[in-house]
Formats: sequence, structure tokens, C-alpha cells
Amino acid sequence: MNKKDIANIRKQFKPDNDLLKVKEIFNVYIMKESSEIYHQQSQFFDRLDPDEQELFIHNFKKVLTGTVDEKLFALKFQTNVEDPTQLILHQGLLSEEADSWKDYMLRVVEKMLNDKQYEMDVVVTFVRGEYLKPMKRKNEESEESERDAVYSHSFILCSINKTQDPKKELHFDYVEKAFKYNVVVDPVINLDAPIGGFLFPCFTDNAADVNHILYSAGKANEPDPQFIEDVLNAEESVTAKEDKIIFEEIVRDAVGHQLNTSTLANVYEEINRVVEENEDDDAQKLDYKDVERVLKHSGVEEVNTEKIQTAFHNVLDDESYELKAKNIVPRYKSKSIKINTKVANISVSPEDLRHVKQIHFNGRRYLMIEVEEDTVIDGFTMIPEAFGNRDVD
Repeated sequence: MNKKDIANIRKQFKPDNDLLKVKEIFNVYIMKESSEIYHQQSQFFDRLDPDEQELFIHNFKKVLTGTVDEKLFALKFQTNVEDPTQLILHQGLLSEEADSWKDYMLRVVEKMLNDKQYEMDVVVTFVRGEYLKPMKRKNEESEESERDAVYSHSFILCSINKTQDPKKELHFDYVEKAFKYNVVVDPVINLDAPIGGFLFPCFTDNAADVNHILYSAGKANEPDPQFIEDVLNAEESVTAKEDKIIFEEIVRDAVGHQLNTSTLANVYEEINRVVEENEDDDAQKLDYKDVERVLKHSGVEEVNTEKIQTAFHNVLDDESYELKAKNIVPRYKSKSIKINTKVANISVSPEDLRHVKQIHFNGRRYLMIEVEEDTVIDGFTMIPEAFGNRDVD
């Protein structure tokens, strides 16, 4: 499930949308002290107050928001596991009775509570619905409406949300003309920031993929391995951050710890070219041969196949490992590279990195930035200097 597939379903979560039909909503309140279900409530979604519907829809969009391999992970289910979650969710998806569907979801909650102690009360919300996607018309001149033929996808979405204590507030009573301390003991469910969730099944090229599940982490690059393995019964996935670290370690192992900025800029440019050429494929990967080619094209001369294979083996103990290209290169046109020194911290985009150099002059190191315009600091235009001396021209 790539970013385009995710975006297609996420944008459907809006009020009064006839392409998305949310049927049942099932909320389960879990107490932190006992890790037990304190309350559960199942309702038809269309019977909720419109404002309440909008709150939940906003929450569901949050579950589906984030970058693939950073916050969202399309995970493959494990095989040969006892009481597989894949089967539970599939049975729940096909269940015609609301009570039966609720029972299947409670089995998922039971897995969440096994050997798990939450730091706060949490509310687990399940919804079951149908996502309709219009088919593209073969003939643009046809009078047939694009909604006359649609792909129909049934899904289950889960959102896990923490609770927090209500704010202490002071109110003014206009009738009695008095200040009153507002005492509220009911916990507030934070629907703005889900701490986890998932979508089942995944959707790829307008087809449901019941062998994969889309997992949503609470924080970027911090998936919950216990939840993935024990609750979802899915295989762990390497995060974008981990993929980039692996690439950096492989390069350091193969060519050493030192690269000039021009060479590093060339590496990022070469990998970004691969990403842009395969824009519709989030999973474009680089094996050890691709890494060798990237380094050679970037100006690294002392590299060969044997060095790269050895580096893959030393770092991963797996010469067949493939790195996702989009995970390696920082966001190319934004100032995603941070250069931190004791004197100053600067940010630069990968495409502009070649304009930054470290030089030596009179026994000292300098960070030199090539600019096309005058530099202005606090309203003052800086006077150009030549190698540390004031320019007399």
C-alpha cells in the first residue's frame, strides 16, 4: 500500500461523503490500573450526533496521516501463528451481525491486554465501513458517469487514543454574578493524537490485500514491536530512519568515514534521480550492486563490488538486503540536512549541499557557503572578505 493508495482513502474521511460509508463504531475503555475493560459501547455510526461524527472522522484521518515507513507501515502477516489476528479481522469483516463483529474486535482487544500495562486509561475505537472508488472511464466522451461503476472495498479501522485529566478552569456565572471553580472529573479522550491504530485490509491498485495490514505508529520512526508481533501477528518492518542509518554504515564500512560535500551531494542527487524516475513506486530498492553504481557515479573511485558486498555482510550479515531509495535521501528540496557546529547551526537542502565546503586556511578550519547574493545580518549588509582579510576593492 503506497502513499497514493493511502491518500485516496484518507481523503474520503469527511462528513457527508457518499463514497465512504461507516457502519458500526465500537468503543472500548481500558483501565490502566487493572488492564481490564471498564466499559464497551457499540453503535451505528449514522446515529451519532453530527458533531460527534466529525470528531471521530478527524481522528480516523489522523490514523492514516504520516509518511510511509516513518509513521505508516504496510506489514505482512506472519504465518503459522496460533489464533492469528489476520483471521480474526477477516472474519469480523465478513460478519453480518453487529454482535458477532463486536466479539471479533474484543478478541483483538484481549490480545492488546496480554502482558501490557498502559501508562494511562486508553480508548480503543473500531469502525467497520465501505470505501467506494469510482472507476476511470475508458472513453472520456462517454455519457456514463464516473460513479456508475465503482470499486467497493470493505475495511476495519482501529484507533487507539489516550485519556487525560480535564483542565482546571475558572468560570463566571452571568446569572449569579459570581466566579465559580469548574470541577470536572470525567477524563478527556484525546482524539487529536492517536497513539496507534491500523487499517485492514491494505488496498493496492484498487484491490484488497488481506495478507497485509496498514499499521499506524503513535510517533514517527517509533513503531511498537510488541504490538506488531503479539497483537497484529505481523512481521516487523525497517523504519526509514533505520534504513538511512544502515546505508550510512555500509558506505562508511566500504569507503571510510570521510567524504567531501560535493561527493555527498552527488550521492543524494543520484539516489533522488532513482526516486523521481520511480515516483509511483514507494518501494524502489537498492541492492549492493545499485549502491556500488551510485557511489561510482558520485565520484567515489576506491569502491568495487567486493568492498560493497563485504560492507553489507559486516553491517547486516545479509548481502541480499535491499534498501528503499526514498528512505536514504533526505527530503530533497527542503532544508532537511542539519549542520551543527559550536559557532552556528545551519540547514541546507541536499540539492544545495554542494555549495557548502569545509576548508583549511592558516591552520584553521572554516565552513564556507557559496551564495549568489549579499548576506544581510540584522539589517546590515556584510562586507566581502578574501580569505579572512577585508577586501580593499
